[in-house]
Amino acid sequence: MLEIMPETFGIMVYQEDVIKVAHYYGKLDLGEADVLRRGMSGKYRGRSEFIAVKEKFFTNCIREKYPIEEVNEVWRQIESFAGYAFAKGHSASYAVESYQSLFLKAYYPLEYLVATLNNFGGFYQTELYVHEARMHGAIISPPCVNTGELETSISGKHIILGFILTKSIEINTIKKITTCRSKEGVFKSLSDFIKRVSLSMEQLTLLIKIEAFRFTKKNPYELLWESHMETNKINMEVQTFNLFKVAKTTYRMPKFKKIPLAHAFNEMEYFGFPLCDPFKLLIKKVTPSLSAEDLKHYINEKVEVYGYLVTYKKTKTHTGALMQFGNFLDYTGHFIDTVHFPQITIQYPFRGRGIYLLKGMVMEEFDCINININYMEFLPIVEDPRYKDLKKGEITT
Repeated sequence: MLEIMPETFGIMVYQEDVIKVAHYYGKLDLGEADVLRRGMSGKYRGRSEFIAVKEKFFTNCIREKYPIEEVNEVWRQIESFAGYAFAKGHSASYAVESYQSLFLKAYYPLEYLVATLNNFGGFYQTELYVHEARMHGAIISPPCVNTGELETSISGKHIILGFILTKSIEINTIKKITTCRSKEGVFKSLSDFIKRVSLSMEQLTLLIKIEAFRFTKKNPYELLWESHMETNKINMEVQTFNLFKVAKTTYRMPKFKKIPLAHAFNEMEYFGFPLCDPFKLLIKKVTPSLSAEDLKHYINEKVEVYGYLVTYKKTKTHTGALMQFGNFLDYTGHFIDTVHFPQITIQYPFRGRGIYLLKGMVMEEFDCINININYMEFLPIVEDPRYKDLKKGEITT
């Protein structure tokens, strides 16, 4: 084995190693050895050609007068390893890509995270990549008609989310905005935008709600009122031109009262998450005393912490009972891992994204700290302020 695979000290590491062992040790030809390599995966293991090659492997080894214990051990290593093997070329290329990604993440974290957002993330949802960027000092802004692009962009530490991340926005809308801005310059006001870009009322309303016109320094509901007065309920998708300059209609703007957190609910509706601290949305304000960083000082002690749910994983115990592992963000933005054994999983189930009160015992295993949960409570957030006062017939923002 050492002679066959000197690079890896006689240990099978790559898929090619399985072929080498089958060919040089088991005396199979290269075609048969490759059948053996492909046959190691579960879906091929029962095929007749694989079984025939396996029998020939043992027959050849016996003919070569290898000790049967040795043959069994070599076969055990082949069988236990090959189903999880990478080709050497794949292993090398992934190693290079992993190292390059690690370098970029270490030295250019914000650019790396923007690229990740534009690649539509990976295992986690968009919200967590935005959070990670914020933890690296980024200032996060929603799209803007004057500075936003189709994809998320970055300038220094300022990240502007791409229009593509906005739910319900049409690609044609984004193209119209960026093309007009490129040809004729930035927009000076909402009125200027309406004159230059023909959009449906629905798309214009969406842009106002995500604060894409924040450069005007006007209240979003004031802009909504203004947009209706400007368009006069004309189909915005049909652009008209006047031979002579038409005098602008003047109107008196009603007074709007400012309602805190309305923007956060608009963000949750159109981005899927708020850009503000989610702890600010709780009905009952909490004052956490412990953070993820503090847990290392409370090993084998009971603690009470608050966490914003990132994700959780379901698994089963050796008896088949359902248990779960949770992952949360504390109030400082750092990760907390939790373990939920079967009885706790039944008694305190996850109730979706939000903030939870977590109680349990702090445990440490292999330098990893987690909380063995014995109580979990989902904390409610405030009522959507955008519609709260509509019951009273009031105009709110």
